Amino acid sequence: MSTVRLVVALIFLAAGLVIGVLNTQPIVLKLLFTEIPTSSGVAIILSLLFGVLIGGLIVMATMVLPLYARLRKASKAQTSTSSVTPTSGTGP
Repeated sequence: MSTVRLVVALIFLAAGLVIGVLNTQPIVLKLLFTEIPTSSGVAIILSLLFGVLIGGLIVMATMVLPLYARLRKASKAQTSTSSVTPTSGTGP
């Protein structure tokens, strides 16, 4: 499995290098209070990175955390139910 991860990481690294090399035009990012001079390749890669991070946070907030809370609630209900049921000492 680690070989697959290495190959995928190398593919993304190569794609980032290609984007950075082919897009060397200088641009200025104008933000609310500041301006950042950079190349268009760096701006493209950073915007993709921030998009992935924001998308991951949205998925985590809307899907993962509610499912995790439901799992904790079900686990708590199962442990309280199993601890309350009496066991009989007689066999079949």
